[in-house]
Amino acid sequence: MLPLRLARGSRPLVQLRRLLVAAACAGSGLLLLYVLADAGARSAGSFPRLLWALVPLAATVQFAVAVARTDPATRPREGLDAVGLGPVRLALAAAVSTAVACTLGAVLALAAFLHLRGDLSGLPFDGAGAALLHAGRPLPLAAALTLLALLPLTASLATALALRPRPPHAGIAPQTGVPWGVALGACGLALLAYARPDGPATPAAGVLITAGLALAGPGLAYACGTLVQAVRPGALRLLAGRTLQEEASRLGRPLGVLCAVGAAALTALAGGGAPDPLGPLTVPAAVLVALCAAASLLTAAVESRQVRGPVRAALLDLGTPGTVLRTAAGLRAVALLAGCVPLVWGVAQLTSLALTR
Repeated sequence: MLPLRLARGSRPLVQLRRLLVAAACAGSGLLLLYVLADAGARSAGSFPRLLWALVPLAATVQFAVAVARTDPATRPREGLDAVGLGPVRLALAAAVSTAVACTLGAVLALAAFLHLRGDLSGLPFDGAGAALLHAGRPLPLAAALTLLALLPLTASLATALALRPRPPHAGIAPQTGVPWGVALGACGLALLAYARPDGPATPAAGVLITAGLALAGPGLAYACGTLVQAVRPGALRLLAGRTLQEEASRLGRPLGVLCAVGAAALTALAGGGAPDPLGPLTVPAAVLVALCAAASLLTAAVESRQVRGPVRAALLDLGTPGTVLRTAAGLRAVALLAGCVPLVWGVAQLTSLALTR
């Protein structure tokens, strides 16, 4: 009951973020159910589509974890240990809250899917997607519920792992993941060069490239912070660069995933990718992944602002003008943009070269 009470007593903005998580889960659930219905109508070739459908699921899970990290109700506060609400209990409460939001989205996805197939009547657009969703064939309910259960289970487990208590300075390693990220990205490009565009190795290669960029993202953000304060920096550049270096571990991974999404979009626009990995729902799936990646980065930025709150208040108490803090924030954004644009362009060029070998 504790997670439900914490969720009910949250502020409207926090509730809005949870509703966005539920909406993202509903979209991912619809894609999974579509792939399941399409697999029942196909004699072969459905496994690559299932792998492609896991990409929106992963983006949704990342967004759900980012929202859970910014939830004020699950942040350790003084006095909670005395009533048995230590870091472990709060992490479990966050996992349960995430599971509730994802379960709501999964239920909405199942209801919308059955309604569009025509299995549920009495509402507008009844049976509007009967042909697309193969309404003439029975839907295996057990398989549908199993696929939908992936959403709350994966998101809650990832939330519990992300918010578990850690020893001090456990997250201070920005640039140490760069070699591993480069290695994973190189493996993904090599696999992509030898894979068929419609084969199961193509989504696996995309996952490797995305994981590589996510691992290298903190190092990229740290390098951007170093670049900002290079060559005789003043107070403004020192403030922007040091802050960016401290936030590199928090912003880096969602930034790397967003770079992977941008590189995939450039590759698709160049005509080097598989035309329709998810059939008619390829464009909605791509839009969902892009929105989840962007929302995860924005939510991580909100978390960074919350963590930076005491420092910001101290600087204002010391007489620092608000324009200086805003200019430093803009400088950090420009530095990240300057570091990400060449990376996205380079990965897109390598990916197009691998696909059009």
